[in-house]
Amino acid sequence: MIRKTVSLVSLAALSACSLAPKYVRPELPVPPSWPVGDAYLVQNEATLPSVSYRDIFRDPRLQKVIEQALVNNRDLRAAAANIAIARAQYRIQRAELLPEIGGTASYSRRDNGTRGVTNTGNGVGTGTGGTGTGAVTTNGGATNNFSASLGITAFEVDLFGRIRSLTTAAQDRYFGTEATARATRLTLVGDIATAWLTYASDTSLLKIARDTAALAARSVSLTKLRVDGGIAARTDLDQARIIEQTALSDLATQTTLVAQDVNALQLLVGAPVDAALLPASIEQAAPTIAELPAGLNSSVLLRRPDVVQAEYELRATNAEIGAARAALFPTISLTALAGLASSSLGNLFTGGAFNYSVSPSASYSIFRAGAGRAGVAQSRAQRDYALATYEKAIQTAFSEVADALARRGTITAQLTAQRALTAASSDNYRLSDARYRGGIDTFLQSLTAQQSLYSSQRSLISAQLTQATNLVTLYRTLGGDSTLDVTAAGPKSAQP
Repeated sequence: MIRKTVSLVSLAALSACSLAPKYVRPELPVPPSWPVGDAYLVQNEATLPSVSYRDIFRDPRLQKVIEQALVNNRDLRAAAANIAIARAQYRIQRAELLPEIGGTASYSRRDNGTRGVTNTGNGVGTGTGGTGTGAVTTNGGATNNFSASLGITAFEVDLFGRIRSLTTAAQDRYFGTEATARATRLTLVGDIATAWLTYASDTSLLKIARDTAALAARSVSLTKLRVDGGIAARTDLDQARIIEQTALSDLATQTTLVAQDVNALQLLVGAPVDAALLPASIEQAAPTIAELPAGLNSSVLLRRPDVVQAEYELRATNAEIGAARAALFPTISLTALAGLASSSLGNLFTGGAFNYSVSPSASYSIFRAGAGRAGVAQSRAQRDYALATYEKAIQTAFSEVADALARRGTITAQLTAQRALTAASSDNYRLSDARYRGGIDTFLQSLTAQQSLYSSQRSLISAQLTQATNLVTLYRTLGGDSTLDVTAAGPKSAQP
């Protein structure tokens, strides 16, 4: 009887209709192609290929730092835990589609104080969701009762798809949590690459400040000799000391920044970073960042983890409309019980001790002051909110990619001009210093040339950092690796 009951309710659950609106992916709220113009490079027509961070960040040292972070980073561990929570919530909700079955067995004995008298009593066997009753007799003044039962709780037959809609919503949110974890990992990989390049840039700036300070110290010594010899004015010595102290100040600042860069990188990694994995200069690090083709079709944005998460939330709220609509209809429940009861253990499992009951019921709220329809209106409003959030995520993604492409389209020309400017400044300083030492030019001209060289060197390093981090930004804004393992920082778990 129990098998038949379970089969019937399972068939009813599987054949339940759904009142949720059919989900249709909204059209992209952005142009189908990337912006064009003077600031943008000509893009090829291939769609964005599937890439790994190893394809973009080709320096083995950076790859090792990223691998270390994917194991130790605490944000990734929290994201993996959130996936496990969402998976469990989905399984809990899915379990409501099937009946809950419970079983009990009991024995009781009571001394009536009278011998040889036969009475009629009740033997109660309690199962999850019901009871079983049998005849009880007295034997020698004592009452024995043995019972066993198997029962189904008040199980809701999902004829209108309420539970199935809620299960679909829970599943979509579980998938959305996985997408959020991928977004966390993508951001982490990009942040580590940026921090690694920033360290390289600050290391180069530290070297320039150190070299400039040493050059300025020699200039101060030479100028002091010229002042003592009556060849140069005292103002020349003061100007040389200004350059020296400026370089020393920058040297202290850059020393602090390099130390802070290491601290930031270790925080991202979640563990100490071996100094051997750090780059020596931006000139060494920047060429190891590879180009990432963007393609013309903006539909590649649909694979960005944050956009994927927003779409799954939209799907979940769409399914919840079906649950709210189903709540307007009657609730049909089923309680079933099969049990055995006997006054003796030997007769407990005989045919005469068997009894069962099946109790279907239906309930419907006649008056709720419009709460049911308000629930439907609320679920629709939540769907509209999720739709606006999804479209805003796509628009934000499009804007971020467009900005990155605009920077990518002009940085090469800027870097070429900056290299030429630095080379000219270096040559100008060399000639000006020689003319000053030969007594042809004033120290002011040499000082101006030295300041121009120092500024152009710093600007060149800044441009090199901009070019490298722009490639990192493009990798991140285009969605990076769409096959990232979101559970890398946590324990592996089976899919639902």
